[in-house]
Parts: sequence; C-alpha cells; structure tokens
Amino acid sequence: MMKSKSNTELLKAFETDGYVALPQFFSGEELKELLSNVDRFIGEVVPQLPPEQVFYEDKNNAGTLKQIQHMGDYDLWFRELFTRSRFREVAEVLLDGPVVPKNMQYFNKPPGVGQPTPPHQDGYYFMLDPCKAVTMWFALEDVDEENGCIRYLPGSHRKGMREHSRTKTLGFSQGIVGYPTALERESETPLPAKPGDLLIHDAMTIHRADENRSTTRSRRALGFIYYSEMAREDTQAHAAYQRQLANEMKSQGKI
Repeated sequence: MMKSKSNTELLKAFETDGYVALPQFFSGEELKELLSNVDRFIGEVVPQLPPEQVFYEDKNNAGTLKQIQHMGDYDLWFRELFTRSRFREVAEVLLDGPVVPKNMQYFNKPPGVGQPTPPHQDGYYFMLDPCKAVTMWFALEDVDEENGCIRYLPGSHRKGMREHSRTKTLGFSQGIVGYPTALERESETPLPAKPGDLLIHDAMTIHRADENRSTTRSRRALGFIYYSEMAREDTQAHAAYQRQLANEMKSQGKI
C-alpha cells in the first residue's frame, strides 16, 4: 500500500479532477509477466468465450479484436490480478473503504479501423446508488493522441449525471447528448500513457477517446472496475439491459 502522504495527495487530485495518473504502476519483469498473460489469454481463452463477451470491429477478422469482458471470470491468473493485487488496494484508497471487484476488461483500437469511444460517464452504465465506483485504465503499449488516448473533462464528476442516448459504437452503447460544447472541448485533457501506466477515474467523470488514426499501431489496455461496498446496484435493470443489448447485437450480426 502507498504511504499515507501519497494517499493524501492521490485523494486530493482525484477529488479535484475526477481522475489521476500513476506512471509505471507496473514495470520490469512484473509488466513482462502481465503482457505475456494477456497474449496467452487472447490466444487460448478467447476462442472459448461466449460471443457476448468478445467484440470485434469485424467479427470475421480476429485481428480486429476490440473488447473482452469479465476476464477474471474465465482465468485464474487474471482473477488474482483483479481481486488480490495493488489494483484493488488503490481502489480502496480512492473509494475510502472496501470495494467489490466488478469487471475486468481488455480494450483495443486496432490500427486503421479502431473507432472513437463516445463521451460518457461510466456510472450511467453501472446503475448504482450511491454512484461510488472507479474505473482503472492500464496501458499495455504506448498510447497518444494519434492512436486514441483517453480525454477527460476535469471536475465533471462533481456536476451530476448527464443525459445519455444510444450510440452505434460496439461496446459503448450510450453516449452523452450534446457533448462537447466549444468550452468543454477546450477544457478536455488528453492523457497519453506508456506501457505500465495506470489511469483511474471516478464513475461520474466524463471521458472519451478519438479513433485510432495510425495505420500501424494498435491501442491495447486493460480495464478494472471496482464498486464501493456502499453502492447498491439495480441488478434487475442492469441484467435486463445487458440481455436486450446482447439480443440486439446478435440480430444485427455484430456478435
């Protein structure tokens, strides 16, 4: 666990901006092991997963892998990483108490075809009361403005939930209506990252990402979602929405 002074600084930045960056959260052999297990998971586990847990930009092209859901449910190594590692410890610092590990994901924007991530607040998907949760975004390779780094709107987590509507983006079915205004676009902060860097944001923080404009570089990352134990999920509504979404994607030939 981090020293108390670091915790204080971390919390202050998180409460002010709604996000924090922890450079080189993993490095050296620890990072190499993680990257090796990501490759193993994609090569050995992904072919066995239900279609609603794996998204492709083109489902007929394995090279366009876009997103994997609930990795910890299908692999012991990633379950341990999700539930018993420093990721969870940092979540408990930022949420000021015990947490519930909810979802571990893989994200990619394949070169040439990686689509924009619509502006959204994760809490809209989570359906929590109170909306106390964090999302962690862990870079697996160099990420910058060319291949689609995350863009945050500082302080937006303190201004309530915005109106969302359906998007056509696979894996991000809801986006904020009327975003961004000219002022919001000027206020956005892009956060490039190196392999092993960790970005963390509040469930209410507005964020988005551009498309991957590179024709040669991917944009791979892991996502970790933790809910505060204080938060109560509308499980019935959430499950119903997920079923509806899966049925729609199947009928449209997306999965």
